[in-house]
Amino acid sequence: MKKQIQILMVEDDPADAELVKYALRKDGLAFIIERVETSEDFLRAMAADAPDVILSDYALPTFDGYSALALAQKMLPDVPFIFVTGTLGEEVAIETLKNGATDYVLKLRLSRLAPAVHRALREAKERTERKQAVEQLRQSHEQLRALSVYLQHVREEERMRISRAVHDELGQALTGLKIDLSWLSSRLPKQMNPLLEKTRSMSSHIDETIQTVRRISTELRPGILDHLGLVAAIEWQANEFQTRTGIQCRFAHALDRTILDENLNTAFFRIFQETLTNIIRHANATRVEVDLYDEEGHLILEIRDNGRGITRQQIFNMKSIGLLGMRERAGLLGGEVRIQGAPKTGTKVTISIPCTAPPRTNKRHNENSYSRRPRSSTAWAEANPRR
Repeated sequence: MKKQIQILMVEDDPADAELVKYALRKDGLAFIIERVETSEDFLRAMAADAPDVILSDYALPTFDGYSALALAQKMLPDVPFIFVTGTLGEEVAIETLKNGATDYVLKLRLSRLAPAVHRALREAKERTERKQAVEQLRQSHEQLRALSVYLQHVREEERMRISRAVHDELGQALTGLKIDLSWLSSRLPKQMNPLLEKTRSMSSHIDETIQTVRRISTELRPGILDHLGLVAAIEWQANEFQTRTGIQCRFAHALDRTILDENLNTAFFRIFQETLTNIIRHANATRVEVDLYDEEGHLILEIRDNGRGITRQQIFNMKSIGLLGMRERAGLLGGEVRIQGAPKTGTKVTISIPCTAPPRTNKRHNENSYSRRPRSSTAWAEANPRR
């Protein structure tokens, strides 16, 4: 059994209404139709039960087609609206379609009505399915974003837990071992030189292991980020990068106080770490400049190098997990990562994330306005002025 189509008809002439019904039945359309003449009845009918399609005359004694179309667009924007009228000039017909009408059929050519209704219902179904698909995609995207946020949070929490366990438990165990070894060494006879030499060697090896434990703990989650904030953590990381690689790294900021939001601190610091890793692997640079400042409610970190540069293809390479991870971290907080560069001209990475509680800041500095340069980088910056 065919499903009956619910039709709402705006028509003041009963004879014309019967002709419309005849034309639809002749084409084999199964339908239930309700006819109204006034705007009040039209509104009541739409509110009571949404029809599958609306058929409307253009000219009515107390109600006109444009008004009916406007009301239908407001209350039932997804329901097809077809004008069925006696006369309709070309300009008026085009105007009705621009205003949202699905189609128009002249009463002198009602043979076109059933095909127009079929087409309108088919297109409405396709639109509904597309909207549902888009909505499902949006919900899936939101769920993936929420999962990504959760995984990032869990990852950082696990890094922090392991870092503290490594630092505290292994560090204390090694320190206790060194104390015991020192106690043993002090009680060995002085003439037992081989044993004394062995204890000194073991003590030195324990010191190296303690340093390794501290390094691993810091790489997992630098305590300076949690205790002193983003500015201190970036300065420390820049100094570590310069010491480890020999690449000169200058850091300057124009912030009056530390950013306190933990998620913001973590996102900027991890993106900064990934950028430095990319510079080591790919840039072949000899100089890196880092600036941190606030501008129009956004915290911005710029990292520039003088390396080989990056191509557009590399910037948008979907297989570059590092760059995708950087963009995802920023995107989770409503920010973005912009990468600019060209072969042999260096690369510039700009991270911009909205501040929920923006810090007070000087306006963006120019070449001579770095009022708070990191102490460790000042000498290099003065010896290597920006060209």
